[in-house]
Amino acid sequence: MRSPTSGSNTGDPSRGSVTAEFAAVIPAVLLVLVACLGSLQVAGSQLRLQDAAAGVSRSLARGEAPAVASIRLHQLVPGAELTVHTRGDLLCVDATVWPSGGFGQLVHLQLSASSCAMTNGR
Repeated sequence: MRSPTSGSNTGDPSRGSVTAEFAAVIPAVLLVLVACLGSLQVAGSQLRLQDAAAGVSRSLARGEAPAVASIRLHQLVPGAELTVHTRGDLLCVDATVWPSGGFGQLVHLQLSASSCAMTNGR
């Protein structure tokens, strides 16, 4: 006597459904993974821009030439734009950049960072 599970595959209509569901879920999981990795890339770019803006504002407040500070910013964050303004005794820097590749370019994000430092090193 044969068992009901051995032999023919025609009796179970749900046979293979797990494979089909798994195949449908794989693209969604990959999309979430790509979005997470892209978000980490954008966050890293934002941190680099913030650190560069802080360094540039400190160097300008110490009396460094604006051209040298701009070159330093471009070395740290390629393609960044620099705006300098003062607020009382503070020298403030605004830096902006459009991410050059990856997820930031895909969603068209402009990153910006601001930093201020006391003028003349006081």
